[in-house]
Amino acid sequence: MKSLWSEAEADNYATRWGHRDIGLRVYTSRLLGAESKLVLHGGGNTSVKTTVTDLLGDTVEVLCVKGSGWDMASIEPAGLPAVRMAPLFRLRTLDRLSDEAMVNEQRINLMDASAPNPSVETLLHAFLPHKFIDHTHASAVLSLTDQPDGEALCREVYGAEMGYVPYVMPGFALAKCAAEVFELDPTVKGLILIKHGIFTFGETARESYERMIDMVSRAEARLTKGRKTVVFTSASIEGDLAPVSEVAPILRGAVSIPGHGGAWRRWVLDFRTSDAIRAYAGGTEVPDYSQRGVVTPDHVIRTKAMPLVVPPPTGPLGGWKDDVLAAVGDYIGRYHAYFARNNAKAVPAKTELDPMPRVVLVPGLGLFGMGLSKKDAAIAADVAENTVATITDAEAVGRFQPLPEADLFDMEYWSLEQAKLGKGGEKPLARQIAMVTGGGSGIGLAVARAFAREGAEVAILDLDAAAATAAAKKCGATALGLACDVTKPEQVKAAFDAVCAAFGGVDIVVSNAGAAWQGAVGLLTDHELRRSFELNFFAHQCVASNAVRVMRAQGTGGCLLFNTSKQALNPGKAFGPYGLPKAATLFLMKQYALDHGRDGVRANAVNADRIRSGLLTDEMIASRAKARGVSEQDYMAGNLLGREVTAEDVADAFVWLAKADKTTACTVTVDGGNIEASLR
Repeated sequence: MKSLWSEAEADNYATRWGHRDIGLRVYTSRLLGAESKLVLHGGGNTSVKTTVTDLLGDTVEVLCVKGSGWDMASIEPAGLPAVRMAPLFRLRTLDRLSDEAMVNEQRINLMDASAPNPSVETLLHAFLPHKFIDHTHASAVLSLTDQPDGEALCREVYGAEMGYVPYVMPGFALAKCAAEVFELDPTVKGLILIKHGIFTFGETARESYERMIDMVSRAEARLTKGRKTVVFTSASIEGDLAPVSEVAPILRGAVSIPGHGGAWRRWVLDFRTSDAIRAYAGGTEVPDYSQRGVVTPDHVIRTKAMPLVVPPPTGPLGGWKDDVLAAVGDYIGRYHAYFARNNAKAVPAKTELDPMPRVVLVPGLGLFGMGLSKKDAAIAADVAENTVATITDAEAVGRFQPLPEADLFDMEYWSLEQAKLGKGGEKPLARQIAMVTGGGSGIGLAVARAFAREGAEVAILDLDAAAATAAAKKCGATALGLACDVTKPEQVKAAFDAVCAAFGGVDIVVSNAGAAWQGAVGLLTDHELRRSFELNFFAHQCVASNAVRVMRAQGTGGCLLFNTSKQALNPGKAFGPYGLPKAATLFLMKQYALDHGRDGVRANAVNADRIRSGLLTDEMIASRAKARGVSEQDYMAGNLLGREVTAEDVADAFVWLAKADKTTACTVTVDGGNIEASLR
């Protein structure tokens, strides 16, 4: 590992925010946070002891320490809340301090009451005398400490240059223990926290940072000595492996949690693969080494103590699905037993969390991270990748031996860690994956944005690749934009496969793409009418049948939503080429509701009229208004309410139908009132 310190960059940060110490603390925190072998997703923490001026103009000694919820890779001064040092240091005189009291003391001594909670390891930073302190969960160090003789290995590498702290759960007790170890030899450059991580410190930001790089580099060098040539013996796999796009929906359905009234608590998936991951997941001893625990205790919050291991996905997938369901059932049983075993000794007793894994190892393919959202799934997958690398290195030079399960249970059910993940309620469509065809503009884009606001992961399909990509950017960082001609069955299938590979499956499909051909029906050529039917009917059938294919594999139901038109009920003159296939699509919706209701698949439609979009362009509006002798505004508001209906109004109807768990075969009219087009 190499130092990335730049004197020019350091000077830039030192002057950027008007406080040299805090600027340098931000700089080296970002350097550490950007290296995944040191820090992952909010892990680790840094601090600086400095002075600030209070409201009365007095100089106050403070500890600026990483705040809860901040990521070191992107931290700013606001992510380093300042806490008064004197009250913190006096806490060391106490014999004991509960976690809740510790958090309260830290909060009441903040210089800014609106600042985030200081790190749970704030007191450890406070009790050490150094100006700058860095803490990471360096993978190389963990590969050494997570051994039966971990401390001896570390002493071999560092000798008396580092202090060695036995495992103690983060909080007041660890802070006191670490300070006592340091005071045995104040010349040490840092502390090795056995089976936890590493601290380095210094009087300057550069000294503390470069000590971290140096110590981690030494651990990396040790891992190259006496290393096994082959770490994991590969198990043989007979038969062809199924693609990720077919494997993911089966896994996703198997780990979904049934709720009340046919509802499901689903997960979003994130797939990872590499030679190293496949070697790990496909090892003959994977049921052993993968089930021993996590490489550092705080990872249990993201991944639970162990992953689910399933058989290789070969042969008929129906049989593999049965095997997966059995493996999930066994995992749940073992989790219940783990909870009961450890909760019997817990004071106070805990409430059991959901028993589902957060990581799934699939021999031959790779691994899946699971989460409430794509972001959470990616975090779980990142931690799992890091775990693979760390355990591989540990096994290469010895035997991976993490903390015992009792310590992992204490961390998994630690109220301070759970609070980090439990902030705020879930949005109505969280955990669901929505696909929208024709989503690059108009109604489709409005629908996609509405689903994203409601918490769904969104995939946008559009004939125009650039429009799909641009639309996805408007729906959030995790949204997916795909080019797709919905009249081409092979492209539709490929799009569904891509979404399954990206998110794990599909729950809501809005079949929206269409175009409005015009002409008197008796004067049409077969070619013109067939073209309209290809897009305005058969494409809907192709999209819906692919959706059912995925939804049945998941086994958790789903929702089909069709964009029909008032033309399906109230045909307009010379609009037969558009209205005829739309009428067929309205009945297609009812047929899906009838045929697939027992699969838990709901089918509904939205019947809209006079919406500004790619179908009803400004030119068409002007032409129709002129033909009727009214203004464009009056034409667009030509309904019972006298109000123009927007794409966002149509999107609201689609969202409502997606949430209406017990509604199927329903058509919702969004047109401001048109008696001729009403259903009854």
